[in-house]
Amino acid sequence: MANPSKRRIETDVMKMLMSDYEVSLVNDSMQEFYVRFYGPAETPFAGGVWKIHVELPDQYPFKSPSIGFMNKIFHPNIDELSGSVCLDVINQTWSPMFDMINIFEVFLPQLLRYPNPNDPLNGEAAALLMRHPKEYEAKVKEYVQRFATKEAADAATDGKDDDEDQDEEMSDVGSISDGE
Repeated sequence: MANPSKRRIETDVMKMLMSDYEVSLVNDSMQEFYVRFYGPAETPFAGGVWKIHVELPDQYPFKSPSIGFMNKIFHPNIDELSGSVCLDVINQTWSPMFDMINIFEVFLPQLLRYPNPNDPLNGEAAALLMRHPKEYEAKVKEYVQRFATKEAADAATDGKDDDEDQDEEMSDVGSISDGE
């Protein structure tokens, strides 16, 4: 079954595997994997390490990949709880000319360098960036220290085997769990 989409998925994933990025396939599938992503230098995200979940649809590259941060990040265009990313080039203006390397070398670093507070997934981050940029930067750095360490990236999962961590993180946002 070597249709063009399958071939393209294999080509793009092989490029990622042969690049300097750490890539871990999920169940040996070329359509679902994790990539270790480092915050760009000269930004408040510098020094941060994130585990990015990538899923490639069967129609890839004609349909965009699904990208999500597994460990927490404080950014106007990234949902803090789900990790989903609001980025035009991935969501609306995706083109088959782009490949996985573009996402990690260009799109995500640009998103972290130039957040767009006018189209937020995280309203708190957007408001802070617009009203108090210094406080925003401090909070980003605090999140990097707390949630974007190599250990946090290694431990980040879909919430399948780290129930204790999940409960702890959820309590930060006032979850109603186990009737305490």
